[in-house]
Amino acid sequence: MLRTPISSSDLRSVGYDPQTQTLEIEFNSGGIYQYFNVPVGIYQGLMSAASHGKYFHQNIKNTYSYRQIG
Repeated sequence: MLRTPISSSDLRSVGYDPQTQTLEIEFNSGGIYQYFNVPVGIYQGLMSAASHGKYFHQNIKNTYSYRQIG
């Protein structure tokens, strides 16, 4: 999945597949995770948030099922 680099202390890059509603996040720590059944509005909110890390912790982490892929 193609990811867009972002400026964040926690997140390095973010990708999204609207057909499968899969959100892919690469963390600065090196891990890459896919989050499933994420609505496009959540992805858009993450990308436009003033703090990507804060948005992730408040709206994505512990909300959507995920798997580590890297």
